[in-house]
Amino acid sequence: MLAKKSHKLSFALLGAALLFTQTLSAQCEKWIGSPNEEEAKEAHVVYRQFVKGEDFDQAFDYWKTAYTLAPAADGQRASHYIDGRTIYMNLFNNETDEAKKKEYSATILRLYDEQIQCYGDEARLLGRKAYDMYYSLRSPYNTLLPVLASALEKGGNETEYIVLEPYANVIVYEYQGGRMTAEQVREIHDKLYAVADYNIENNDEYGTSYEATKARLDAAFGPILFEVFDCEYFKTKFEPLFRESPDDFEKTKYYYNVMVQQGCDEGDPLVMEMRAKFEEVVGAINEAIQDSLFEVYPEQKARWCYEHEDYSCAIDEYKKAIDKESAKGAAADNEKLGEWNFSIASILFRKQKQYGSARDYARRAAKLRPNWGQPFMLIGDMYASTSSSCGDDAWEKQIAVLAALDKYSYAKSIDGSVSEDANTKIARYSEYKPEKQEGFMRGIQEGQTVTVGCWIGESVRVRFK
Repeated sequence: MLAKKSHKLSFALLGAALLFTQTLSAQCEKWIGSPNEEEAKEAHVVYRQFVKGEDFDQAFDYWKTAYTLAPAADGQRASHYIDGRTIYMNLFNNETDEAKKKEYSATILRLYDEQIQCYGDEARLLGRKAYDMYYSLRSPYNTLLPVLASALEKGGNETEYIVLEPYANVIVYEYQGGRMTAEQVREIHDKLYAVADYNIENNDEYGTSYEATKARLDAAFGPILFEVFDCEYFKTKFEPLFRESPDDFEKTKYYYNVMVQQGCDEGDPLVMEMRAKFEEVVGAINEAIQDSLFEVYPEQKARWCYEHEDYSCAIDEYKKAIDKESAKGAAADNEKLGEWNFSIASILFRKQKQYGSARDYARRAAKLRPNWGQPFMLIGDMYASTSSSCGDDAWEKQIAVLAALDKYSYAKSIDGSVSEDANTKIARYSEYKPEKQEGFMRGIQEGQTVTVGCWIGESVRVRFK
């Protein structure tokens, strides 16, 4: 693991930081109409520039002023809460004193609570709060569990995929420690899988992320699977649901697969009945779909192909949908065209490892939907995931990381909805920037433009750790 980038506060500034954590305001005051409006706006503009440049030490005092005068900024943006968490997370990551780390952690969590109070979006922010508590702050599970539970309860099917795996890991740990019953584990387990399955089916943008998360849920529950779940539990749970809607082939398939996986004999009468019904309904549905629906809506067939892991078929059908929509000329729906191009890019990248073609389709998607950050996030993921094989030495691989960071930064600059995801990835991959000594040995200075090798082939401005 490469060393983390260090942002050291001066002694005086550190003292101010510790004092300030004790005096943070929880009110939703705005600068609009305030006697200090100009001072607050000026401090906001200055600190934002430092944050964008990742100079958190310089940003701190200006942010503190902006936040103190107007915690809710102008009432239209939550920047003071979001950026405050970024600044304090930097302090937390670079601090070795456990008492100070505890203070910084408390401030980060309080800024989440204040943003919820002033700007709403409770379900999503609770999920992000739980994510930080689990992965970054290493919060005690007895404080983390209520946040995870609230995030899932309030988010329902909209709960972000980043919440599911931590929740699973925590309840497995608690069960193994005797602090949670099998019944409690089963209840939460069912809710987590319901969210994952819903989004795999319905979430075109993040469906693949939920699919990957579901696989990690399987791994998380693996060690306790046969202690907590058995055939009789699933037969009791699924039989009334099956009787209620026997022609719902997707549900029937799910019931059948789970029961067999949990030890039910395939010769069990209920298992056999479910399998026979599934095959009967699927055969009829497939025939009808092939004759009508898929012909009219190739994008529907694309999704069907994807669900059945026929990724080449999915790509072909998305291309048909694109051609059909594009034929409408000026009346074509660029929103749909962008989504379908993005879906092709995602499949080419994540399922077929065809990076160059995936990037081409991501760029098409971006042109069709201006100010959409997801295509650039996807390209950043491509660069990041292939950086370790890009070039013959550490320098070339690290230069490739810079290309990924550029894409994440650009994505959040045009699309605020991806800012937190982009910031998380920027923080993660910034650890792999090239070393200054490596650049010196090659006669390369900070800010100099170099070309990334391998398939990426883009120019980047050199930044060192």
